[in-house]
Amino acid sequence: QVHLVESGGGLVQVGGSLRLSCAASGRINNYAIGWFRQAPGKEREFVCASRKSGGTTHYADSVKGRFTISRDSARNTVYLQMNSLKPEDTAVYFCAADSRLILSELRNSGAYDYWGQGTQVTVSS
Repeated sequence: QVHLVESGGGLVQVGGSLRLSCAASGRINNYAIGWFRQAPGKEREFVCASRKSGGTTHYADSVKGRFTISRDSARNTVYLQMNSLKPEDTAVYFCAADSRLILSELRNSGAYDYWGQGTQVTVSS
């Protein structure tokens, strides 16, 4: 079992940047990590994911080229660097972890066992 805590959300203007952190209570490289987001009235959607042990990364088309997921194994923390933010990026962002996911499951929120509490990101125009 792993406990996840997100931080780093806030209010930013269009075109700005934020870096979200997802701190894990366990060894982060044992888990695939996904970032998801949920805007008011919308379903939770995939943002990006990193396979465990520093494997491949995957991004939703809507964030590709603007967002970057990375790991700091020493700190057991995963980061989401968000650049060139747009109003449509406004949402609660969640990190999720699972130790058994295969490649085809990375984009499926239902496949993850562990979730953080979420952090609000608001992009103002």
